[in-house]
Amino acid sequence: MGVTEVRDGRPDLGRAGAGGLLTAMCLVLVLVVASVSALNLSLPALAVGLSASNTELTWIADGYTATLAALVLPFGAVGDRLGRRRVLVAGTVLFGAASLAGAATSTPGALIACRVVMGVGAAMMMPGTLSTITGAFPEERRARGVAVWAGVASAAAVLGLLGAGLLLWWWSWRSVFVSSAVVAAVAAPAALLLAPETRDRRPQRFDGTGALTTAVAIGALVFAIIEGNDRGWTRPATVAALLVTVTAGTAYVVLGLRGGRPLLDPRLFGVPMFRAGVGAVLVLFMTVYGFLFVGLQYLQLVLGYSPLKSAVALLPIGALMLPASLLAPWLAARVGTRWVIGGGLALVIAGMVQIAALDASSGYPPFLFGLLVAGLGAGVSGMTSTDTIVSALGPGEQGVASALNDTTREVGSAVGIALTGSVFADRYRAALPADLDALPPAVAEAVRRSPAAGLQAAAQGGSSRGSLAAAVQDAFMAGLSVSLIVVVAVAVVSMVLLMPLRRRSRGRPLHDATEK
Repeated sequence: MGVTEVRDGRPDLGRAGAGGLLTAMCLVLVLVVASVSALNLSLPALAVGLSASNTELTWIADGYTATLAALVLPFGAVGDRLGRRRVLVAGTVLFGAASLAGAATSTPGALIACRVVMGVGAAMMMPGTLSTITGAFPEERRARGVAVWAGVASAAAVLGLLGAGLLLWWWSWRSVFVSSAVVAAVAAPAALLLAPETRDRRPQRFDGTGALTTAVAIGALVFAIIEGNDRGWTRPATVAALLVTVTAGTAYVVLGLRGGRPLLDPRLFGVPMFRAGVGAVLVLFMTVYGFLFVGLQYLQLVLGYSPLKSAVALLPIGALMLPASLLAPWLAARVGTRWVIGGGLALVIAGMVQIAALDASSGYPPFLFGLLVAGLGAGVSGMTSTDTIVSALGPGEQGVASALNDTTREVGSAVGIALTGSVFADRYRAALPADLDALPPAVAEAVRRSPAAGLQAAAQGGSSRGSLAAAVQDAFMAGLSVSLIVVVAVAVVSMVLLMPLRRRSRGRPLHDATEK
C-alpha cells in the first residue's frame, strides 16, 4: 500500500504538521493555477506588445494548459514511484526557469515555446499537491484537506488575476513571468522543508503506452480545435489531428482493458458517480476558463478597465468560491453528491448565459450578477467532484487519482480556451464592418489581428476613431456571445451524457467497483 512514513503509529504530516503541509502544497498549487488566469489578464498587453494575432494569443494561453493536461497523468504515476515531493520540486525548478525565459522573449512563437516548457514543469508539480495531502492525511481528515485544496484551487485563479493586475499597473507583461519565477524560487524550498515524501511502496510497471496515448490524444484534440476554427475543419492537418485523437483515445481504452496494470483503468468510467465526477470537473473548467479568456478582455476592451481594476472586478467570484467549497461536504452529506454536482454546474451554466446576453452598453452590474451565480456553482461542484474522483482509487494510487483530477481540470481548461478562443476569433472577424478595406492598410490589419490592436489603432486615428472603436467593440461582443453560447451548449450536452440518473448504491467504495 502506498502511504507516507509513519511515526508513533500516526502518519507523518511533515515538520510543521498539517498546517505546514497544506501551506506548502497550496503555495505550489497557487503558482500552477494562477499562471493561467494571470496570462489571460495579460492578453491585451501581449496582443499589442508582441503584435500577436487572436490565434497566437490562443496558443500562448493553451500551450501551457494543453501540455499540462497531456502530461499530468503520467507524471502523477512517476511521482507514485519516485516520490511525489521529489517530482514536484523538480517541476517547480523547471517551471521557474521557463518563466524567467518567457520574460525575455520578443516574438509570439518564442513565448509559446516557453509556455509549453512551463506546462511540463506544471505537470510535474500539480499531481503532487493533492496526492501528498490525500496520501499523508489520515482518512478521517482527508475530506477536509481536499476541501481546502479545492477551495484554494478555485481562489488561486482570482489571486493570479489580482497579482497580475498589480504588476501590469506598474510594469509590462514581462513582470508577470518574472513574478512566477520568484514565487517558484520560494515554493520549491517550502515543499522540501514542510511536506513529507510520499510514494507507492509497491509500485507497478509504468504504463508507457498509456502515458503516450493519453498525451497524444489530448494534444491532437487541442490542435484540431484551434486550427480547425482558424484555418478550416476540412484542411488535411485538422482532419489528421481529429483522426489521431480518436485513434489514440481508442488505443488507450483497448490497451488499458487488455493490460494488467494500466495507468488508469478504463473500467472506472463504468462507475456512474466516478464518471460524473470526471465529467463535472471537465465541464466546470471548460466553462470557467473559456469565460476567463474572453471575460477579462471584455472588462479591459469594452468597459475600459485597467488590468488592476479588471482583476478587482473579478474578486467577488473568489469571495464566493472558497466558502462554497468548504460548505460542499455538508451539502453532499445531506442532499446527495449528484444533486450538489448537478446543481452547481447548473448555476455555472446559468451565469454564463447571463454574461453571453450582454452587449457593449450593458456595463458591469449585469456582468457581476452572472459572475456571482457562476462562482457559487463552481465552488460547490468543484470540491464535490474532486472528492468523488480521489475516493475512487486506493491509498497507493493517490498520485494517479490526483493526476486524473488534474488532467480532467486541465483538459477542460485547454478545451475551453481552445474552443472559446477559436470561435471568438472566427466570429470577431466575421462581425467586423464590410468597409474595413477603405481604411489605411496598417489600420485594417491591426483591427483584423485582434480587438486590442484594433482599439489602439482607433485611438490613434482621426475623426473616424469613435466609429471605428465602436465597430471593434461590437464585433468583440459578437465573438464573446457566440463563443460562450457554444461552450454552454457543449457543457449542457456533457452534463446530460455524464450525470447518473439514479443514486449510487451505498456500502462499497468506488475503487472496489472495478475489483471483481
